[in-house]
Amino acid sequence: MKQARKEWYALEDQFPRELATVSDVVDHIDHIVKVAGIDYVGIGTDFDGGGGVTGCYDVSEMGNITLELVKRGYTKEEIRKIWSANLMRVMNENIKVAQQITQKR
Repeated sequence: MKQARKEWYALEDQFPRELATVSDVVDHIDHIVKVAGIDYVGIGTDFDGGGGVTGCYDVSEMGNITLELVKRGYTKEEIRKIWSANLMRVMNENIKVAQQITQKR
């Protein structure tokens, strides 16, 4: 195991990871908006290890995504949908469906 770890770190030194940027993240959001529509886009975070985004490495930099969305012309309402409203709409609909199924039993 020590040898494998040593080789892993040597590869990381030789080929350092090139992290995605905030601009790359918003490029993906743009693509999903074009393909599926603004009502089907949602983003969240995963800061517990692995990955990472240049310009948004921890929660203190989350505003950089919003800033990039604003620069690209997204409205306040569209940004609200992306950050939370779409998720909340879907979750609330799931609750309604679950209640309907439960009432039918």
